[in-house]
Amino acid sequence: MYLFLCMLAVADLILSTTTVPKALAIFWFHAGEISLDGCITQIFFIHATFIAESGILLAMAFDRYVAICDPLRYTTVLSHAVIIKVGLAVVLRSFSVILPDVFLVKRLPFCHSNVLPHTYCEHMAVAKFACADIRVNVWYGLSVLLSTVMPDALLILVSYTLILNAVFHLPSRGARQKALGTCGSHLGVISMFYLPGIFTVITQRFGHHVPLHTHILLANICTLAPPMLNPIIYGVKTRQIRECVVSTLSSQ
Repeated sequence: MYLFLCMLAVADLILSTTTVPKALAIFWFHAGEISLDGCITQIFFIHATFIAESGILLAMAFDRYVAICDPLRYTTVLSHAVIIKVGLAVVLRSFSVILPDVFLVKRLPFCHSNVLPHTYCEHMAVAKFACADIRVNVWYGLSVLLSTVMPDALLILVSYTLILNAVFHLPSRGARQKALGTCGSHLGVISMFYLPGIFTVITQRFGHHVPLHTHILLANICTLAPPMLNPIIYGVKTRQIRECVVSTLSSQ
């Protein structure tokens, strides 16, 4: 579990580092300009990190499933070697499916300067300003969503359904309440990660009547809220991590 938490923390740091400095520059110094190459770089890291974090959340859901439903085999099923392989697979998947986005945007001609509606560069938000046909961008982006994020979200839902089924069969009421509280907080963060992101991707392509401020709000929620909430939900509410932090602060 702790190795997955480290992976999640790294993904959150990359996502925050990619988006927050530019957003602060816009709000504090009105520095809204960004080059096309800088924008494409931001597109790559934002989308690759989003796909990677989706894979990490799926791995963590499976980790919780094994820990609760089959605890005796936990160390066998999720050995350090297996976790490292899962981490490498998550990184390779995210880079391989997002790298074509870079070339799909790079090939597009842009006739003049444009004003993006977001505080960061997003694939379809940038592609819409191109002076060319962007159907390839639309359908490739949708295929990435349907082949990675949607299956991840579905498998996470299945995993937590099985976990909750096991929790309801626990003999102790206190254990049930503790497990339900933990699962509820996890599902809350997961929902805040997936729902705005999926809604934004779909409405960018098909939701032409959705108000612009709704796009902006949801786009910022899915990039800013999870990095802020993940350390609280997965860190502070994990007893071993909480005790370690308290012990470290007390010794100082």
